[in-house]
Amino acid sequence: MLVTFAKLTTPLPEIAAALNTWENDPLLVPLIRPNRSKDELEQPVRVTVESLTERMEHQTTYLMYVEGQLVGEMNYQIDPRHLFKKVAGTAWIAITIGEAHARGKGVGAQAMRYLEDQIREQGLTRIELGVFEFNANAIKLYKKMGYQEIGRIDDFTYWHGKMWPDIRMEKYPDAG
Repeated sequence: MLVTFAKLTTPLPEIAAALNTWENDPLLVPLIRPNRSKDELEQPVRVTVESLTERMEHQTTYLMYVEGQLVGEMNYQIDPRHLFKKVAGTAWIAITIGEAHARGKGVGAQAMRYLEDQIREQGLTRIELGVFEFNANAIKLYKKMGYQEIGRIDDFTYWHGKMWPDIRMEKYPDAG
């Protein structure tokens, strides 16, 4: 399976449309953004070319393609306020594999390695991420890739009738 990555430099309507679909997919919403309540979980999000342009001011975004088809996106922010450990030179990462046919086939691991390489090239020394406790597949991937849990934030997101913690993990890319 040929997986390629491209830095998002020009937000186009078709890219906004794909992200809009993924960010409103009932199966993905609980996995990709925190929700404080059932109402918030069900609240639609609107991704536009304008909102993508705004995002690009605060994060570096890469698009994932399998056999030339857009299947997901990943991004990082440098030293955002929501870090669990306030360490200068930290990249906060996020990854979404939006197309179901691309999940469970190693795309996520390839994407993570690529993103880590880009972060390392920027001279950043630490990566942090958050993953909801119920997202067992993502937790398994992150642990396999050398991420270690550094803390939890209780009652962070709503899903299946209750509040769940956010697990915070870190990795020092040069450490493997």
